[in-house]
Amino acid sequence: MNPLIAAAQGDLTIFGKDPFWLVLIKAVVLFLALVLLTLFTTWFERRVVARMQQRSGPNRVGPAGLLQPLADGIKLALKQGISPVNADTVIYLLAPMIAAASAVMVFAVIPVGPVVSMFGVQSPLQLTDFPVSVLYVLAIASVGIYGIVLAGWSSGSTYSLLGGLRSSAQMISYEIAMGLSFVAVFLYAGSMSTSQIVAGQTDIWYALPLCVSFVIYLISMVGETNRAPFDLPEAEGELVAGFHTEYSGLRWAMFFLAEYVNMINVAAVATTLFLGGWRAPAPISTVWPGANEGWWPILWFLGKVFAILFVFVWLRGTLPRLRYDQFMKFGWRVLIPVSILWILAVAAFRGIKNEYGLDMRTTLIVIGLGLAIVAVIAFLFDLRRAAPESGADEVFDPFAGGYPVPPLPGQEFTVTRRAKATVTSAVIGAEELIVSEALEAPHE
Repeated sequence: MNPLIAAAQGDLTIFGKDPFWLVLIKAVVLFLALVLLTLFTTWFERRVVARMQQRSGPNRVGPAGLLQPLADGIKLALKQGISPVNADTVIYLLAPMIAAASAVMVFAVIPVGPVVSMFGVQSPLQLTDFPVSVLYVLAIASVGIYGIVLAGWSSGSTYSLLGGLRSSAQMISYEIAMGLSFVAVFLYAGSMSTSQIVAGQTDIWYALPLCVSFVIYLISMVGETNRAPFDLPEAEGELVAGFHTEYSGLRWAMFFLAEYVNMINVAAVATTLFLGGWRAPAPISTVWPGANEGWWPILWFLGKVFAILFVFVWLRGTLPRLRYDQFMKFGWRVLIPVSILWILAVAAFRGIKNEYGLDMRTTLIVIGLGLAIVAVIAFLFDLRRAAPESGADEVFDPFAGGYPVPPLPGQEFTVTRRAKATVTSAVIGAEELIVSEALEAPHE
């Protein structure tokens, strides 16, 4: 079969036939592309957030500040690496390597274009592919989380340990929802291969018939990458810097690289599974027949990836960080139940289509919109139920937990007996301390 036709049909037999030197070149180019995309993404994020906040952003080093990420990378490489005395040295050094290596490995199964001619050899613009490529992505993403967890544990710091524990809970909560969002794609496409999923989106992108799965994945990918408003493992106001508090220099830079490469990874997976992969949008592909041939599809692929990265930046510049209980509640009580119901609906209509030839595409779009409306109504109802009633006088003891805390909205500050006793003892203690220091001070 012609390699071009085989790639368009998602034929897996075209993989594994490249010579070793070509595989090596593709792997090196892929790694360098990820590093350069990381540098550009950091510049892009700083410029977009600056524009949202009416600032200039980086504009000194290089044209429009484009060389600022390179200068920052050189600075991190030249910084001294300091290891804590109580750290487990082997795991402490191994953790950033695990995080960075697993982040780079995900892109091995992402198709960025069709079959092209490379040095006279017809080869797909994808390092490799196999029947369970999406499961490989989930497995490698899970391994990357262990780098964060081990970094927090091995540092010997309380704040780092709390950041690592938060990350493990986040992995359990949001990887389940992410995996469930993939199940609907598997049922609809009939395959777990990334190239075959892209080939199945020739007529329509899966983001439309599987809109519920697409929304769930967009939310889950933000939690999976520890980005705002789900950046709880790195909560600066609570944990100093989270799991990488005790890291510096090049080791900290590896965590930084892993975070931004993971952002690119989840954006690429969203593009591959829901947005047609490297295929051009409908107006371009219909007007220009050669839009999906040659090297042009790389441009469409990168355009979709950076559109999703813009959403990442937009969320960071707009939304505040969630409380931890809100974060866990949303994952377990909203995303996972909705995912399960949606999978049941997709499986049922898949079986009805196979049996009676029902138009599955239109039906799933209608059901998806209905579920989205129900989810929004339930969310608003939950907010209304959680909101305090107006005029309700709720007794609030700021010293109930042993330390003073401010009242929540709707709570009225009441000076209780315990509060009076605590304040009185604090004042008496302060007065006694002042008197004792005055008596102990040497007289001139």
